[in-house]
Amino acid sequence: MLLRVFILIGVFSISLISFCQSDLPDDYLPKEFHAARRDSLRNRMPTGSVVAIFSFPPRTFSNDVQYVYHQNPDLYYFTGYNEPHALLLVFKEPQSLNGMNYNELFFVQQKNPGQEQWTGKRLGTEGVKKQLGITNVFNGAEFNNFPINFSGFDKIIFDYFPDDVANEPGDKADLADLISQFRTKAGITPDFTKDKKFSTGLYMQMTSALREVKTDEEMNLLRKAVEISCIGQLEVMKAARADMSEREIQGLHEYVHKKYGAENIGYPSIVGAGNNGCVLHYIDNNKTRVGQQLLLMDVGAEYHGYTADVTRTIPANGKFSDPQRQIYELVYQAQEEAFKLCREGASWQELGTKARDIIAEGLLKLGIIRDKKEAGKYYPHGLGHHIGLDVHDKGFSSRLKKGMVITIEPGIYIPDDSPCDKKWWGIAVRIEDDILIREKDYELLSSFAPRKADDIEKMMAEKSALDDFTLPKLKSGKKGF
Repeated sequence: MLLRVFILIGVFSISLISFCQSDLPDDYLPKEFHAARRDSLRNRMPTGSVVAIFSFPPRTFSNDVQYVYHQNPDLYYFTGYNEPHALLLVFKEPQSLNGMNYNELFFVQQKNPGQEQWTGKRLGTEGVKKQLGITNVFNGAEFNNFPINFSGFDKIIFDYFPDDVANEPGDKADLADLISQFRTKAGITPDFTKDKKFSTGLYMQMTSALREVKTDEEMNLLRKAVEISCIGQLEVMKAARADMSEREIQGLHEYVHKKYGAENIGYPSIVGAGNNGCVLHYIDNNKTRVGQQLLLMDVGAEYHGYTADVTRTIPANGKFSDPQRQIYELVYQAQEEAFKLCREGASWQELGTKARDIIAEGLLKLGIIRDKKEAGKYYPHGLGHHIGLDVHDKGFSSRLKKGMVITIEPGIYIPDDSPCDKKWWGIAVRIEDDILIREKDYELLSSFAPRKADDIEKMMAEKSALDDFTLPKLKSGKKGF
């Protein structure tokens, strides 16, 4: 999935842990992981500081129906909590109040049996203590009168507040109220960025520095998300036919994800045939027949909040034409050469420059461009990004570090009516893989899905487990579905 600034793509949902449910997955991140992350955050905080982390707001899908809830990945990272209307406060030094000693406070959504009948069980304060191991937990309604003297801190650190928070009628402890009460208590004015006491930049720096390097517990979930995504690519390679629609192929990917227990997709699936693949974030997926064209499939499973990001480009009819293969091999070469540079200490810039130079030289030799400077018309994006709790996960460092998980995704996109020979028109190729940075090299996590052109053709000739999945034709609607 290509990185684009200021876009939030994808939602994740982790099943709420309740007291009465059974047969739940047993590989969620343990409470010890989240506690260790809070300790790591505290170690990075400056003396005399407090960090405030809010949940994300619920968002409207249609009328009175909401999207599947997407937690603030930072709040989930530090707590494991997956409900709205919550506030976590982390203190650098131990605090004391009326005989209570604490270095963190967590204000959460209150239990409400009437609401829970409609939307599912809430953990409540006792559930958070028991399931998530956080000691000092209070109902959100208690925050307004909680005697915290924010003026006593040298630095108050928080992220920018979301601008789409609805104030829910009759609820005095929803996210809108928690934000408003926090601003009042801390003395945060609309022009707070001019006051050195408040820092959003330090928040981003600290959380990015932590999340850009994955722990062993996180790698367990990322590996599973990547493997599931690769099996989806593998099976679709075997099942794809020229008479299929883009949406049908999308559905096959996502069915495989669900079959393996992935809760969601990490971002809207991109399945573009021919010229549609030239739209970098193409999500309409409404072409009714993929035909003889290349099929670009950028699809990633989300497993327990962690998302893969894998792209394969295949010939929908099972065989690359000569022009398609030439472009494909050029992108493959750029990716291979970028891989060789992946190691601890390498810079993002040198990786990107290497891939861009190879693509520019190749396009020049093929006669598609007349000057290497024109390559940006057909390769308009960067080489990769971090993945994790966000498909474009947080990262802070300009150089790669051991434990980072990143994508390497060069591409070439030649839209119809481009100023080159028509044989190239409508060819779009992206190859995207997920890798773990090691000290002296890397691990290719997404090796399960073939990357070489010959291997893709061989895989597409095999029988798929999905081949016999047929449905009756609809009696209503227009011909074709």
